[in-house]
Formats: sequence, C-alpha cells, structure tokens
Amino acid sequence: MAKRLMFEKPLGMRDTLPFFYNQKQKAGKRLSDSILSYGYSFMDTPLMEYHETVGKVSATLDQQLFKLLDQQGHTLVLRPDMTAPIARVAASQLKSSEFPLRLAYGGPVFRAQQAEGGKPAQFEQVGTELIGDHSSYGDAEVIALLVESLKSAGLDEFVITIGHIGFVKAFFRDVLGEDTETTERLLQYLYRKNYVGYREAVKVLTVGEDKKSALLQLLTLRGGEEIFESSRSLARNQTCMQAVNELKQLFRLLKDYEVEGFVQFDLNLISHMDYYTGILFEGYAPNLGALLCNGGRYDALLPSFQLNASATGFAIHLERLVEALNEQADEDKRIGIIVDNDSYAKGIKKAKERREEGHSVLLQHRDQIPDVEAFRSQLSETIDLTVEGGAGDE
Repeated sequence: MAKRLMFEKPLGMRDTLPFFYNQKQKAGKRLSDSILSYGYSFMDTPLMEYHETVGKVSATLDQQLFKLLDQQGHTLVLRPDMTAPIARVAASQLKSSEFPLRLAYGGPVFRAQQAEGGKPAQFEQVGTELIGDHSSYGDAEVIALLVESLKSAGLDEFVITIGHIGFVKAFFRDVLGEDTETTERLLQYLYRKNYVGYREAVKVLTVGEDKKSALLQLLTLRGGEEIFESSRSLARNQTCMQAVNELKQLFRLLKDYEVEGFVQFDLNLISHMDYYTGILFEGYAPNLGALLCNGGRYDALLPSFQLNASATGFAIHLERLVEALNEQADEDKRIGIIVDNDSYAKGIKKAKERREEGHSVLLQHRDQIPDVEAFRSQLSETIDLTVEGGAGDE
C-alpha cells in the first residue's frame, strides 16, 4: 500500500465518527416515526442497479454515476437516488398492489464528484414516494409530511419553497418559442440561482423589449400567496394558468394542514431532476449553505417502467439535517466497571445484571486503563471492583 494513500479516502467519501453517527441515528429515527405515522411503509433496494434501467432513467448526470461491471459484462451503477429504484419495484413486484402506494426509504446514495466540487459522493437520504395519486391532495400530503418530519426531528426554522415546472416551461415556450438553446441557457441560470447572470443574459437577447420585460418580471414571482395575482400578467397561456391554479389549490390544502407558515412560492424554481412534471419544492434551513431537502411530482418516470401511474415524493439529506440541527452531544449514560484479576468474574456478573436492566456497560481491566480519572470522566457512573467492596461514583 502506498503510504501516500494510507489515510486517504476516495474523492467525496468521508468517515462518520461516533458523535455524528449517533446524531444521524437519532434524527433518522425521528423522521421515520413521523413518516410511519402517515401510514407509509419502509422498504429498501439494492445498492447496485443496472445502468440500462435505473441508471438511464435516473435524473443524475451520466458522468456522476459510479459504474462497474459484473461477471456477465453488464454495466452496473451504485444507486444515484432512491426514486428510480423504487419506481422499478412499484412497476414490477408491487404492480398488483392496491394503489395509491405509500412507500418510504432511508439509505445511502452515490454520486461521483469533481475534484473541485467539495460535495459528498456518498450521502444518506430519508424520504417518501406516494405512487398512484395524481391530485393536489397527494402533493399537499407529501409537503405537509415533509414539514412535520423536519419539525419532529427538532428543526424549528426552515422554509419549503414551492414552484411548478409546468409554469416555467410553458412561460419560456410562450416567450421564446422554439429557441431551445436560449431557453436552456436561461434555465441553467435559474437552476444555479444566478439571477445576476440571468439578467445580463436577457439584456443581450435579440428579442422585443416586451419579451425582455416579461423574462425579467419572472424573477419577481417569489414570495407568499400574493404572487398568484402578480403572475396573471405572465400566465399568457392555458398551461401557465393551470399551473397557477394548481399552486393556489395546493396552498389552500396546506392551510388545512396548518403548515402554510413554513412555505413560500417561487415560480422560477428549477430542479436538476428532469423527470419532474408539476409541483416541485426545495427546503432550506438557516446557516446551511446547501439544499436540505427537495421533491415534487414526477408523473413521467413510472411509464419508463411500463407502469401508467403518477407519483410525488420528497427526499431529506440526512447529514445536512444533522448539521442544521447543530445539537450538542448527548450526556454519556454508559456505566464503567473496573476490574482486576481477582474481581474479573464478579465484574462479568455485575455487568450482565446492569445490561439486563437496560444499561450500556463498559467492563475494563484496570491494567488496560492508561488514565483512570479520564476513564471515569467520560462515563455517567463507574464501579471500581479493584477497591475492596467496589466503589461507585456518579
């Protein structure tokens, strides 16, 4: 082994040390409890999928897929998301089940990163998929569950920004027609939230001033329910108007769930997930410089697996949620029992008794403790059987 690589990890991978691991487990449990309370069932899929199926329909760019070959020469990928694998399962093993399906998951996904990207190549997602419900009621349930899940995990401050991919696409088609190159360039600016670049790009377009004005006005459609009224001047075709009506209906339902205080709207919201077909949303938390969660409606994905069904769902980036929570380490509630040669058997018996009571117990021979006081300081209680009678301390 080259010494240079002895302590290195593959690009984008990281170790999860005990404190962060415990915080992830705790946050994941709280999320899972909320999701289960809405009647969802958890499932899992393989870490590896065929490139020809899940790999190609995934919204992840091909250059971000981890690829490998099996012994039969098939190209495999480490799953880049959970939505496409669950769509595969829903269209095969669960196709005879009663719809709508309410499925949930928690597990790692893998996306290769560039050297300068600084993003994780492996991270854990917890999320849901509501399959077979094409209504606004389904969209509202998923967003309300997302809000309740984040709250139950202990997050007090966050915002879910909601948009509609149908509005954006129909708007650009109305303004720019078949100029797909310009449309794609402007969409990329919106996706990166580079609004300065977007404005500069619009200024140099060879289109009429009325169209430039409309393209710039799109950036103003961010905020509360007041944007429904202000969007009317830009909703110049039936598809745009339908999208706005869907958002209005969704907001009414979110009020019924009493989660409207956590949402806002952004009618120029774009996602890198190109299979979204309607409502889409992103979640952010203060002091977290990255996306916390995202989701939306993806009615075009399941037909790729020969299942004519609509779907919606969300995914929470678990590591980022832990960072946003910024919780302190829990008090160490472990009990330590210090033994020597003479008290070893007695220590085993006492440790068993305390474990049966539900405690976490460290049984440690005194000869292997470099610093007894340091050993005591990390525990809630110690029992020293090397002292006559055995001494305990809190």
